[in-house]
This record gives sequence, structure tokens and C-alpha cells, in this order.
Amino acid sequence: MGTFLTLSASAAVILLVICRGLCVDIIGGAQVPPHSRPYMALIQRQDKSLICGGALIKADWVLTAAHCKVEGGKVILGAHSQKARERTKQSFQIAKQIRYPCYYSGSKENDIMLLQLERRAKLSKAVKVIDLPTSYDDLKPGTTCSVAGWGQTSNNPRKISDTLREVNVTVIRRQTCNDNNHYRNNPVITENMVCAGAENGGKDSCQGDSGGPLRCNNVMRGITAFGKAKKCATVDGPGVYTLLTKQYVEWIKKTIGGA
Repeated sequence: MGTFLTLSASAAVILLVICRGLCVDIIGGAQVPPHSRPYMALIQRQDKSLICGGALIKADWVLTAAHCKVEGGKVILGAHSQKARERTKQSFQIAKQIRYPCYYSGSKENDIMLLQLERRAKLSKAVKVIDLPTSYDDLKPGTTCSVAGWGQTSNNPRKISDTLREVNVTVIRRQTCNDNNHYRNNPVITENMVCAGAENGGKDSCQGDSGGPLRCNNVMRGITAFGKAKKCATVDGPGVYTLLTKQYVEWIKKTIGGA
């Protein structure tokens, strides 16, 4: 799964050669009813190729992952399809991108970024803000969560989804994710991260889903971050999400001027 970046046509060809046979069907999920996840943000390049996902947390602020390379990109709200013309869509240039001060790509720690939009979104049935968590207890292993995105849906052919999809994943113990059958402490899955997937694989976020919200008990608790390099939905490489801790939420609120 690796860092979930966009799959341009040329990149898709390269990844198909590298990763043939590694990924299944968001993987193992299903298309959601149109505009039923109104907080979802689609981050695209000007040519409409996918960069990442995100979550609208204020009328002019989107929360996403720090590793997403959004320079020259735009944020689309109210989207179900990436390509189709939809009256509900609102397009925005990115006025500011603010990565968490201690983000380090090597350890994949603190993978959070805020995007300020050029103007405030018009809130509607198709465009709504998602609340930040107010409780910061750790997620217990076995907790069922959901993750949505427009990312990769199959390996052969390797392609991304035109429409928004979602899958349920289960929280896995950090000790398990760090053991020799999984990430081998490379990188270390820390207390600022949460590991989630399926015991037998087959359910996962994948390339293109980065930055989207992880929801547990209908509350946003994390941000889609990374997985094993170029592998999705494998038993030994479940998805890893940045956990929205009290420290992160306080930084978010301070940066955007309250929630």
C-alpha cells in the first residue's frame, strides 16, 4: 500500500509491473450512496488526476495527510464521481498548506496537514463539516471503523475508482502490527497511530485514499496515512492511520481559529 499518492497513467503502468497480484478490491469495500459522506474532500491536480482525499472540518479548512503533494492542486467538495459533472460540486484553489510542525516522512510520524481554501464553502446536503473528536481514549483492538476514498480498487488492472467507496476495517493491536509478521518496527507503529484491516486481509485503504477520515462509532478518529510499500489489503500489511490525539486536535483548533 505504501504512501497513498496519486496514480497517473504512467505511474499506474509502473506500479502494475511492480505490484502485480498484491492488491485486491477502497479494497474489499463498496460504493456509497451519492453524497452520503458530505464531509469528504477530493484533492486533484488540474488535469483531474487524483492526489488524495481529505475531510472538511470548517467551511474553509480541510484536514488531510502531510505526505500528500498538493502543490498546484485543487480541492473538490460535494463530489461523488471524480469525472462526472455534478451540480453539487464546489471547486477551490488551495490558499495555504500547513503541515504539522514535527512531521517527518522517514518515520511517518505526525502525518497531518491542514489546507486552507481560497474561500468558504457553501454548506448544503452534499457539503457538510465533520466534527473533530472530543474524546481521546485509545481505540481498542477489535473496534470496527470505516474509511472512504476514491483510491485504488483493484490490482490487475491497477486502477482507481471514479466514485466514492467505503470499507469497514478492524483495529489491530500495535504490538501485533509491529511484530515480525507485520511491520517489523519499520516503521514503528506508535501511540500516535492506529493499525486497522482484516484478520485475513482483503479490506483496506490503498493508493489515492491518503488523507481521508477514519471513522469509528461514527466519530472521526484518524487520517489515512500509509501501509506496506506498494501492497494493499495483505495480511502482513494492514493500513495505518494517524490517530487524532488531544495534542493534534489542539494544534488543529489553534491553527484554524477554533472548530
